[in-house]
Amino acid sequence: MHRRHFIASLGALAASAAAAGVAPALAQSLPGAGQRNLAQRLAAYAAALRYEDLDDTTVELAKTHLADALGCGVAAFAEKPVKIARTVALAQGGNGTATVLGTRLRTSPDLATFANGAAMRYYDLNDVYAGKEIGHPSDNMSACLAQAEAMGASGRDLIVAVVLAYEIDCRLMDAASISQHGWDHPNFSLPAAALAAGKLMKLDEARLTESVNLAINGHLALNQTRVQTISNWKGLADADAARNGVFAAALAREGLTGPSPIFEGDAGFFKQVSGPFTLDTNTFGGRGRPFRIRDCSVKFYPAQALTQTAIAAGIDVAQQAGDISRITAVEIRTSHEGYFSAGMDAEKWAPETSGTADHSLPYVTAKAMFDRDIGVASYSNAALHDPKLRSFMKKIRVIDDPEMTKLYPKYYATVVSVTRDDGQVFSKQVDDIPGSATRPMQRADFEKKFRKNVEPLIGSASAGEALGVLWDLERRNRASDVFSPLVIRG
Repeated sequence: MHRRHFIASLGALAASAAAAGVAPALAQSLPGAGQRNLAQRLAAYAAALRYEDLDDTTVELAKTHLADALGCGVAAFAEKPVKIARTVALAQGGNGTATVLGTRLRTSPDLATFANGAAMRYYDLNDVYAGKEIGHPSDNMSACLAQAEAMGASGRDLIVAVVLAYEIDCRLMDAASISQHGWDHPNFSLPAAALAAGKLMKLDEARLTESVNLAINGHLALNQTRVQTISNWKGLADADAARNGVFAAALAREGLTGPSPIFEGDAGFFKQVSGPFTLDTNTFGGRGRPFRIRDCSVKFYPAQALTQTAIAAGIDVAQQAGDISRITAVEIRTSHEGYFSAGMDAEKWAPETSGTADHSLPYVTAKAMFDRDIGVASYSNAALHDPKLRSFMKKIRVIDDPEMTKLYPKYYATVVSVTRDDGQVFSKQVDDIPGSATRPMQRADFEKKFRKNVEPLIGSASAGEALGVLWDLERRNRASDVFSPLVIRG
């Protein structure tokens, strides 16, 4: 097509979009002559990012969050859904280029991404980020690890890929909320994992763009994963997104093209999923600008992010009230996001699965009040069906509180109030806890959590060896060194 006719066609497209009632922001975002679409701009940012663009704090955060994700993954090694994912990943015989966490066996990078991502996510104990959408950027770690090993990448290469995945994922979560439209947050992990994997493959901008196009178009995830009865898939949905991102990058490397423009197109992401949004990659982290990994929280309890402060508040009011049998009513005030994700569905008052329970404000608050803690054992079948706990949960009311919503996303604030049989009311508001972005963990905190997760399975000496590799990662020639100390024997 002649360039003059091409420009005229673009103008007609924008005009027809306006005539059809397309939002002005979307019409303005349609790519014109010389204007790159969003997938191209994300790819350009990914291609340009270098280790030298990272400040010391960002490098440290990449290492500590990687340690946290690996620790969570090792801890969940024996859980049934994790075993299923591992069995499927190793079905080709254990030969490949990427290690399956906890073993010495390897498989393809995409299947290792899936198996390891399932393990890292299973206990809902890894990190979290809250923008307009809430998600778990460390779910992309498995893609970074698998592709780094497959490519023989260095520790520095892995660190750059991790920071890149976090930046893309978090910036997209800042830009739009998709869960309330029925879509799941792993949709934002698709381009994040694809670009991180493509970066490790050393793809150029054009192929990085195609990896985004391919990853998004064929793999959109529904938010049914996180409402009503929550199944095993809750812990695997983001692992699958990361797997699809790695696979998309592999296809793009070989020259396969994907639908474009994937965001702005007539049937693209904006129209079908998110609505229009703007994203300025010139404001992304690097060269003195802060990276979004700095704003991520690390979970203190194995439970959904917006329940963390409710657990702490519940423990406090239970201690204030004394004998828990004397409590006649419990009120939990949370943000709109907390209510929507953990306090709205009827199933949250009668959870039948661990996935439903750890996403239930009534359950985790009540269980914390009974036990003064929440741990992985809090979701056993016996715990879920404890008749005393179930009876107590009938006393709980969850309220969508505008005052709590005003504090979000900086704080995941919750107020828990209880009324005792003598009429006394005890109340506690908790805005943040250790691990929140406003109260970040330090390396010693990460080490303590890591050892708690892995030592029962690999022992103290191997845990120490693993931490030594992780803290020395930027000086390692092989990023894959992180796997060797994490082999579970027997």
